[in-house]
Amino acid sequence: MSGKRLSVVVTRRLPDVVETRMKELFDVTLRADDTPMTTDELADAMANADVLVPAITDHIDSKLLARAGDRLKLIANYGAGVDNIDVATARERGIHVSNTPGVVTEDTADMVMALILGVSRRLAEGLRIAQSNDWQGWSPTAMMGGRIRGRRLGILGMGRIGQAVARRATAFGMEVNYHNRKRLRPEIETDLQATYWESLDQMVAHMDVISINCPHTPSTFHLMNTRRLKLMKSDAVVVNTSRGEVIDENALTRMLRAGEIAGAGLDVFERGHEINPRLKQLPNVILLPHMGSATVEGRIEMGEKVIVNIQTFADGHRPPDLVVPAML
Repeated sequence: MSGKRLSVVVTRRLPDVVETRMKELFDVTLRADDTPMTTDELADAMANADVLVPAITDHIDSKLLARAGDRLKLIANYGAGVDNIDVATARERGIHVSNTPGVVTEDTADMVMALILGVSRRLAEGLRIAQSNDWQGWSPTAMMGGRIRGRRLGILGMGRIGQAVARRATAFGMEVNYHNRKRLRPEIETDLQATYWESLDQMVAHMDVISINCPHTPSTFHLMNTRRLKLMKSDAVVVNTSRGEVIDENALTRMLRAGEIAGAGLDVFERGHEINPRLKQLPNVILLPHMGSATVEGRIEMGEKVIVNIQTFADGHRPPDLVVPAML
């Protein structure tokens, strides 16, 4: 497609600097307001554009792809995950899919540590008390949380983000453990000071903190189910900045309410922005609106990766972040 000014449709508002650069390079249609497109709007965009730039809120399944025209040749996803896109069907229709890997690593790892600290030190409860009219002042036994130094951290998923979490946790004096689909090389384990557990059940049962950092796939759906959650110690906490579907949210809510798990820090939820109302009522939980990668720097870098993928494709070359079967 070299030499042609591509028609690009962006489904959500992006940082101004990213949108400005897109207007310079492409025949781009930007989103006027920051709301998700309807199914019909997405179908119309896919039927009339060379490139679609969706976000993780856009669910592009096989039915929607069937409505795409022959013109669409690239879906340049604004995000690292591609579980919102039926990549296999896209490839069958001759549509390439790219993503933005690596950009959110450090920001998400920062948020993991923020949640570990926030839940362990009861920051949300303290904030509510300080902002209320009922605070009677400091007391030796009030609002006691737990020290994280010396605690055993179990990381579920040791990819880029999991390893970045391990480095931060080590600096805080935590004991790093992990379970992963494939064991890391010995030199990486040594560098991270991380202990591998082949059995997820055994790891979960021995940890003080569980951090979920694996993607949502058919094999990880409800990986932390009722049975596995019940293996956790009653004074343990769980943090999830990955995908909400990895935890059985109803089971987690029941156990938090019953005191079978000490606390949770959640940045993602099983049903998107529809959070279990009972979960919102719990004092031992920190709930965030998917803020893990929400930094100015990170959002701009994601946009820059999208632009590079589109421009490389326009020049007739393979996008550097093309999603291939080995990544699925």
